[in-house]
Amino acid sequence: MLTLVGTRLADPGTEFVYRGEASTCEGCPYRKQCLNLTEGVRYEVTDVRKNGQELDCGVHDGGVVAVDVEPASVRANVPSKGAYAGSKGQLLGPCPHTECPSHEYCEPMGVDFDENRKIEEIVGDPPHDYCALGRELTLVEFAPEGD
Repeated sequence: MLTLVGTRLADPGTEFVYRGEASTCEGCPYRKQCLNLTEGVRYEVTDVRKNGQELDCGVHDGGVVAVDVEPASVRANVPSKGAYAGSKGQLLGPCPHTECPSHEYCEPMGVDFDENRKIEEIVGDPPHDYCALGRELTLVEFAPEGD
């Protein structure tokens, strides 16, 4: 899918969660090219369009450029019981322990707590030594949105 992103995000492999329209987008002549993604979905930049022009942007201070993106997979911690490739998994809910090395996987960007997602792969044990909430977790790779 072709879209416009800030020049700082315009590198293949860069992932971001599309947050929707900002107030500064109003009246922009490039709105249709920028606002064509699904809000809340995590995307990966797959290609930067060659010979693309940098365009001024009210949101991105370095301007925007044309890139190809696709929905990205998301690593997450899910309950160990029932977690296997091909099954559906769901996050357990918020965790107040932001200093934990697993926090980014317990609350990953691009997945809602009430959302069931297909588990594409079992990665293994989470990066923490123990869960302060007593949860038995497995680190998985959720399939991209829509798979």
